Amino acid sequence: MNKVVAGADQAIADVSDGAILMLGGFGLCGIPENCIAALVRKKVKDLTCISNNAGVDDFGIGLMLQQRQVKKMISSYVGENAEFERQLLSGELEVELIPQGTLATRCLAAGYGMPAIYTPAGVGTEVAAGKETRVFNGKEYLMEMAFAADFAIVKAWKGDTHGNLIFRATSRNFNPLMAMAGKITIAEVEELVPAGQLEPDHVHTPGIYVHRIFQGSNYEKRIEQRTARTR
Repeated sequence: MNKVVAGADQAIADVSDGAILMLGGFGLCGIPENCIAALVRKKVKDLTCISNNAGVDDFGIGLMLQQRQVKKMISSYVGENAEFERQLLSGELEVELIPQGTLATRCLAAGYGMPAIYTPAGVGTEVAAGKETRVFNGKEYLMEMAFAADFAIVKAWKGDTHGNLIFRATSRNFNPLMAMAGKITIAEVEELVPAGQLEPDHVHTPGIYVHRIFQGSNYEKRIEQRTARTR
């Protein structure tokens, strides 16, 4: 199967209204910038977005929020986006906030083919409302379902034409987990090389998980919060 596509617009061409998307990255690090821009151009709407965060007002998922393309956000941190806050408080946006470890493990469970996981995080809080709990070895655990995403959209530093991916630094937080978990996984990479050029021991995500791949361009790589000190 030829996994290489011409660019972001072709890669997300079959993302339709109402789709459930996983979007990789941590803060503004390692986010699929080209695919997000293509989704904005496509004007697809009523999306459910699973992501560690919701971007900022004019970058990342924040661009889709500006265009009212997102119906529901499933995230663990959303504190840098004023438009997100406005839509949440006005009732325009449905939001599910979950602990960051639970977010990661629900992605992992989907990738491993597990229907659910049990975690102590959230027991006895609003997070547990309406959910099943069980006791193991005298401790109560909350059952959380694995995610069921139509598409996982990730960004890697380097990939090959078979879909093998290498991530750099902080971008390894959610991208590898989400790459395993989507029904269709789309990867944009900074550098695309022929199959066989990546050292196998350096590969973080095997190509078997990736369905489409392309070399992106014009990455801004913004810094979410720049902090400096005087000497």
